[in-house]
Formats: sequence, C-alpha cells, structure tokens
Amino acid sequence: MYGSRAENARLIADLLAGLPAQPAAECVVCPPFVYLQEVGRLLRDSGVGLGAQDVGAETQGAYTGEVSAAMLKDIGCTQVIVGHSERRGLYGEGDTLIARKFSAAQSKGLRPILCVGEQLAERESGRTHEVVGAQLDAVLQLCGAGAFGQAVIAYEPVWAIGTGRNATPEQAQDVHAFIRGRVAAQDARIAAALRILYGGSVKAGNAAELFAMPDVDGGLIGGASLKADEFLAILGAARRRD
Repeated sequence: MYGSRAENARLIADLLAGLPAQPAAECVVCPPFVYLQEVGRLLRDSGVGLGAQDVGAETQGAYTGEVSAAMLKDIGCTQVIVGHSERRGLYGEGDTLIARKFSAAQSKGLRPILCVGEQLAERESGRTHEVVGAQLDAVLQLCGAGAFGQAVIAYEPVWAIGTGRNATPEQAQDVHAFIRGRVAAQDARIAAALRILYGGSVKAGNAAELFAMPDVDGGLIGGASLKADEFLAILGAARRRD
C-alpha cells in the first residue's frame, strides 16, 4: 500500500526512461487498484504490462469492495497476483479461495501470478514442500495442470519478505524445482515451459545470483520495485524464458 499519483508518475517515467529498447525479460507493473487506469495510461505502448495486486473470486454481484476479473480486464490489465503472502497471512485467504480467484482470473483472459510459500516455523520443521505442495494442489485440483500453460507461479518464502533475510540461491532452486516437478507429474510439457518467479527480498545485489538458478525464471519484486534504478538493475539481471 504505497504510492500516490505524483510518485507513480515519477516512478513510471524513470522506469521507462531507463528501459532498454529490447528488454531481456518481460516486465509487468502491479499498482494498487485506485491507480490502475492511470498507470495503464502512462504505460501505453511501452511494452510494459499492467497487472493488479488481487482479484475477487466472484464474477459479479453484491460483493461491496471487491473487484472482478472482468473489471480488471476492462481497464487494460493482462495479469493479476493471487494468493500473495500478505493476503494469506493478514486477511486469512486460504488455498480454496485462492484457487477460485485463480480460476476467476483465467475465465476472463487474465494471466494469474499464483503466489506460494511457507512460514519460518514451517521451514524450520522441514515442511516447506508439504506446505507449498498443498497450495499448488488446490489449484491443480480445481483447474487442472493445463491451466498453468497460461499462468505464472511465484515462490515467496514468507520468512524472507521484508526481513532482510532471503533464501540462498540453492534454497530457492530447491523449491522451484519441487514446484516444477509437482506440475510435471500431471503435465511435463506445461511444467517445462512454466515460469516460476522468486519473491523473497530480491535486490539488485542478489538478483543475478538467484536468476542464475536453472528453475528460477525471474522475480516478483516488492520494495525494490519502488526505486526505478534498483528495479532496472534487477530487470537487467533477468532472462527471458520463451
């Protein structure tokens, strides 16, 4: 919950000014709901995508305060984050609801960015794969492995978000490989092409090392995305997965 119209305009201007003509990786900006349309206008014809931070699970109806996938599509969004760790932790969103949001997004042509990840206690007790597997399975059971042909997964170790303590490249690779394998068990072709992002305190200083891992296809950037020079440096470390 950051930003203002003036701050957004400066950030987008600085981002576009520093963006190479042919970036090495796809870039998507996900501002808060109230700024989506204006940021979309600032990004028009830039090649940078527009995404939302959340989406309602329902198609339409009396759900005051919710924003539907159709509404996001209508104002130019192409992607949406679902199941972010803060939605899970602060607002109690469970795996079933998140799977429904994933499905709702895809039903209107949005590409979901599904966030999965474990708490510190779960990692320390050796339950990382169990927890992440259950989060994935909720979507696989509702939507099928084929749905991941038009989706992205972001691994967010909750203990590494905003704490200054991030997973080592080897820890990230272990979970990313597990995620790819979980999907591959149902559809190897989809799994091979699936983009899996890392989202735990990625910075310019650690991005290249993380992105060098074979199953880490990019980053879901948090605080570092609020500084154009830092975000551009991270983008420069990324690689496009075709």
